[in-house]
Amino acid sequence: MVVIQAFKSWALAALLMLVAVGGNLAVPSTAVAQDAAAPAAAVSEEAAPAAEATAEEGAEAPSSEAVENPYGIGALWKQGDFVSKGVLIILLLMSGSTWYVMIVKIYEQSKVMKQASQATGFWKASSVAQGLSGLPEGTPFWYIADRGVSASNHHEGTMVEQIDLSSWITMSVNRAVEEIQSRLQGGLAVLATVGSTSPFVGLFGTVWGIYHALTAIGISGQASIDKVAGPVGEALIMTAIGLAVAVPAVLGYNWLVRRNKAAMEQIRAFSSDLHSVLLSGTRVGDKKAA
Repeated sequence: MVVIQAFKSWALAALLMLVAVGGNLAVPSTAVAQDAAAPAAAVSEEAAPAAEATAEEGAEAPSSEAVENPYGIGALWKQGDFVSKGVLIILLLMSGSTWYVMIVKIYEQSKVMKQASQATGFWKASSVAQGLSGLPEGTPFWYIADRGVSASNHHEGTMVEQIDLSSWITMSVNRAVEEIQSRLQGGLAVLATVGSTSPFVGLFGTVWGIYHALTAIGISGQASIDKVAGPVGEALIMTAIGLAVAVPAVLGYNWLVRRNKAAMEQIRAFSSDLHSVLLSGTRVGDKKAA
């Protein structure tokens, strides 16, 4: 009995010792877990603003890329060499000359057509000299009438007298008409030249740009779509500019030539009537009307 009680006492003491040891071990592990959780929470709190800033930057990135186009005329001018810039300047000069000539010629032709309507008062005068004084000086109709009157009044000299008066007046009037026609056609050659050559100038710029783009791609060794499409697209801008310069020049040339023909018809009709009056004293069609 004594042995059994002693064994029970020893077992109880051992159990109490194990409980005490287990409690001491549990407390430090909990503290360690709490200490490890505190830095993790601090790190997560510090990472949150950084993540928010990154998200904001990512949201703003598409708008900045949409505004700044890495491929365009500006990039072509900055990255192009002297040949590319020279082609752009030539096309710009061609376009400027086209619009300048078109504006000037439209103004001149409108003035001639207005003067043609004013020249109808010439036939209401009692004489050619009086009608000549009523025409504004410097106009095509005044110039033709002046040359015709001068030829009829100054048919003298050894060489001139060998030509009959009719032929002399005809030559003088026709020469005046040709001079006016040449003056009205001035500038149209510029439009014809620009309309026929500007597409080839733009094509030359495109070929030059593609050559340099392919050379740069070959040196870099990267043939991805972004490396090929951008430079080639920039080079094709030259062709587009050349066509944009050529189309107004061709259309303007055809339109101005048609207006020139209408103006010259009125000038030739005036010169024909003047020639008839200077030779016979009667305007063309007056005898038939009488």
